[in-house]
Amino acid sequence: MHDDFYQMYLEEMGEIAPCTKEEAEHLLREIKAGSQEAKKRLVEGNLQTALSLSKEFDGKGVLLTDLIQEANMALMMAVEEYEGDADKESFDKFAEERMRSAVLELLEEEVAAGQTGEELTARVNVLQQISQMLAGELGREATVEELAAKMKMSVEEIQGIMKMAMDAVSMNAENMDMEALAGIEGLEILEEETDGTDYEG
Repeated sequence: MHDDFYQMYLEEMGEIAPCTKEEAEHLLREIKAGSQEAKKRLVEGNLQTALSLSKEFDGKGVLLTDLIQEANMALMMAVEEYEGDADKESFDKFAEERMRSAVLELLEEEVAAGQTGEELTARVNVLQQISQMLAGELGREATVEELAAKMKMSVEEIQGIMKMAMDAVSMNAENMDMEALAGIEGLEILEEETDGTDYEG
């Protein structure tokens, strides 16, 4: 699907002529005079630059189509915010800095999200293993307090892990294997025990 969109985008790009130096400087003067059409054309005339910059970061963990979208948005903002002279090189530098910064920020956010997901998965996996082990030892499901003691964590920390897990489940329910999810022991137990602890005071 993304490949199809990318191919369509390339075909559309082939019909848009890049800005020449003379045209860009003319457009910048028109923009200073308040022309919205000049802004539109300056954006269109620099889409090839946004595409080229996006390709530099292809394969870094974010879909190329998303990189292109981010670069294009930054280009539009650059056209809106540029206040320098009507000089193509000056504008090009300003726009490239904005686009590169936006793309790098998107990549950093994706990496951070991936690390958070991995950390959550690891914590849930450990909690699942401990829960299964205690269930075998006790002949029943472990309480939150017993899990906390075994993992040398507070009850609040255990509940926090489970809350993050349940939040992630509800956010990604459509993409998750619900049978696999049902196999994670302790989710329902912890949720029930959380209610119980409120009354134990």
